[in-house]
Amino acid sequence: MSQPEFRHIGQHLPRKEDYRLLTGQGRFVDDIDIPGALHACFVRSPHAHARIVAINAGPAREMPGVVAVFTGQDLAQWTTRQRMAPPIAGLQPMEMDTLPIDKVRFQGDPVACVLATDRYLAEDAAEQVLVDYDVLPAVSTMWQALEPEAPRVDDSLSSNLLSHQHADHGDVAARKCEAYRVIESTFSQHRQTHLPIETRGCIAVWDDGRQHLTFHVGTQVPHPYRTTLASRLRLSESQVSVISPDVGGGFGQKIALYREELTVAALARQLKRPVRWREDRLENLLASSQAREDFCRTRAAVSADGRLLGLELDIVEDFGAYSFYPGNYLARVVAMILTGPYKVQDYSYDVKVVLSNKVGNGPMRAPMAITSWVMDGTMDAIARELQLDPVAVRRLNMLQPQDFPYTMATGEVLADITPRETLDGALDAIGYAHFRQRQQQARAQGVYLGLGICTVVESTTYGSRFYKAAGIAGSGHEAAWLRIEPSGAVNASVGLGATGQGYETSLAHAVAEGLGILPQQVHLHIGHTDIAPYGMGSRGARGGTAGGGTLYLCAQEAQVKVLAIAARLLDLGDSVALRLQDGCVEKICDGVWTATGVGLADVARTAYLDPLALPAGMAPGLEFHKTYEPPPMTYSNSTHVCELEVQVGTGAIRFARYVVAEDCGTVLSPVVVEGQQHGAIAMGLSGALFEQVRYDAAGQNLSGTLADYLVATACELPHFELIPMDTPNRATPAGIKGMAEGGVMGAIGALTNAVNDALAPFDVVADQQPLTPMYLRDLLREKTVFINKV
Repeated sequence: MSQPEFRHIGQHLPRKEDYRLLTGQGRFVDDIDIPGALHACFVRSPHAHARIVAINAGPAREMPGVVAVFTGQDLAQWTTRQRMAPPIAGLQPMEMDTLPIDKVRFQGDPVACVLATDRYLAEDAAEQVLVDYDVLPAVSTMWQALEPEAPRVDDSLSSNLLSHQHADHGDVAARKCEAYRVIESTFSQHRQTHLPIETRGCIAVWDDGRQHLTFHVGTQVPHPYRTTLASRLRLSESQVSVISPDVGGGFGQKIALYREELTVAALARQLKRPVRWREDRLENLLASSQAREDFCRTRAAVSADGRLLGLELDIVEDFGAYSFYPGNYLARVVAMILTGPYKVQDYSYDVKVVLSNKVGNGPMRAPMAITSWVMDGTMDAIARELQLDPVAVRRLNMLQPQDFPYTMATGEVLADITPRETLDGALDAIGYAHFRQRQQQARAQGVYLGLGICTVVESTTYGSRFYKAAGIAGSGHEAAWLRIEPSGAVNASVGLGATGQGYETSLAHAVAEGLGILPQQVHLHIGHTDIAPYGMGSRGARGGTAGGGTLYLCAQEAQVKVLAIAARLLDLGDSVALRLQDGCVEKICDGVWTATGVGLADVARTAYLDPLALPAGMAPGLEFHKTYEPPPMTYSNSTHVCELEVQVGTGAIRFARYVVAEDCGTVLSPVVVEGQQHGAIAMGLSGALFEQVRYDAAGQNLSGTLADYLVATACELPHFELIPMDTPNRATPAGIKGMAEGGVMGAIGALTNAVNDALAPFDVVADQQPLTPMYLRDLLREKTVFINKV
């Protein structure tokens, strides 16, 4: 497929957001000055699991500057309980109070809220709130959670098994009987947290005269957030405005309505005074949502030449203590799309999601991150077991161009992706054959090089049909409006919530292309529920396809009316021979486009101020609204190849090269896409190398500071070599596919596969992360050959 010709889509223009952000003129929640606002501070449980016997707030209430102290009993009067109970087979319903009333479920659970005239007084007073706890045994691992006699995290449930789904596609048992060998592999991903630069925070302003709440909060989903907030406060949506200003990162952590935010809103309403809250870094590490803690086992039935005949997958996921999302959601998506670029129709999966006394899980950039590591790790396991070349095994099993569209065993349809092309492109760039020669020479000198390959099929835009098929409540549609003002100025809006993605730049390209103006002429309005249309917000990688696609279609509709008015001004019977180019109307004559002297401003002025000059029956004005339902799923794809050295004496990893060949469809803005690629790869590598939220047997968080929760810096990361191999999607506006999470998926797999390739002579396999020097040393220390060498 060839790229269609675009004038503005794909232009490499500077990000429009950067001027204010880089000059310190961004406007974040903490930059919003609300005179007289009270400051909230939460009293948090020091225990992972305990009954709340009594709360004595008397000493705190008597402190100077303290206005009030509230508990779960108070909040229960002013808010509704959250109930997470979609009708999904195998999923237990869960409910929770705004603040715990009977017991706490993780260390950091908020049990009371102190309001004071400044933040420091509130924090001091919070230390004086005395809570009497009856400590209970904690569930600290997913395996403990599955034990029949394990303590019950949620007393209302029959067990800690929150969700259990099983599916059989084809006949895996028959394939195992036919197989030359059944190869088992395991993959263990550790618990991580999102760690946005800007922690959670909000400001609630209640207007008692209007009976209206204005809520300032950094959120990825302004409209769904407003719907939930209004419902929990027993208000109508017309009584709530959610305003999301500049946001210092979200990565999935800023989707849910959290209990602290609901508390702040409820207290502002009750006290009729503004209330604000900002969590500190310790609270963010201790009590914000976490993710990634899961275990996968594959059993691959293979032929003697390495062909995958059938595949079994077992997943166990630790979901934490509370259900802010349906318990089946994250792991079920992994199971549904796992096989990715590889051809297999006999496939079964068993997915168990358990509760534990840890922070509740939420989606983190690439919630399906483990999928590509599992599949390409399984390919490597097949190659190791059968002593085959890992690239040959991949090529044998990988889908070919003629296989598309390909219906996966689970019913998901892959179309317009190019996994074989990106695999070949990345391997050519890295020089695969030459690397194997260098690797052998280096081993002879005691230097252990490894090459890791990971081909990613990234699910990007989840349409409504996908949610329905997965048994998940939700819509995948998006909405946009576009308004051309009487002067010709262009305003546009979409229901996304920006948290650093560069929407003001990339979406301006989509509008400019669809309408026929310059991107610099487009002003985007997002993040305000009174202004933006009701959309489903930013999650996954839907911004480009759903957001950009809807704006592109809306702008095309606007262009039709603009040209119809221009034709009337030019005394033409129709607009067939006209186009709008950079805001100027042009006419084709003898195959040559020439200026007509009519511009967008002329058309707009007529539309608003001289409606009698419009074509018969045409309504005045230039305002347009569009909703768009994307396909059930769109996919992009890439191949990551990582070359590194493992220093076996220390377990240290040293990067040599990192190459990515990526097909993410039509690129709205190259500078934005490149930034997303860099950010996603960095996040994946950092998580796989360093990041880990650790809990002890009592459920105590051992990684509550950035001295304990390590994050990669530029010094630890390699240079990224990016190879664009983009082809459009034929089912979406402008051929947009979406991207932003595949870099995480590929980095996890490529890095771990490279480490295992380097350590192949020692007959060890790293099947868990993070890949710390201590972990790699422990693997090697068990091998006599290693001991003799060192």
